[in-house]
Amino acid sequence: MRPTKIEAEREKLVAERAAILDDIEHLKEWLQGEVDVDADEGDPDLAEREKNLALLMVMERKLESVNSALRAMDKGSYGICERCGNPIDPARLEVRPDATLCLDCQREVERIAKKAALRYMEE
Repeated sequence: MRPTKIEAEREKLVAERAAILDDIEHLKEWLQGEVDVDADEGDPDLAEREKNLALLMVMERKLESVNSALRAMDKGSYGICERCGNPIDPARLEVRPDATLCLDCQREVERIAKKAALRYMEE
């Protein structure tokens, strides 16, 4: 018996979640190793550490996005925009199964965030 579309999306998200968790664990182990080495050697490679911390933050945001999509599936609201309540284009979900915003709302949220970041930088 073939899985339904939503079951297939859930399988993708669960697999993606597992991969992200694995990547986060490895990155945290690497960062801890760097802290231990730097404490012993007194020669920190700050640029590399900052890059990896930024990557960790991106991965944690992605994990939250995947978890949010899985919660939406559990509630029966998967594929519905959290912001406007309209359906999310199936093509968007095909490319980005963890999407919780329709494309218009995603663009608007990104525009608002960019505007806020620019204001912050001007201060």
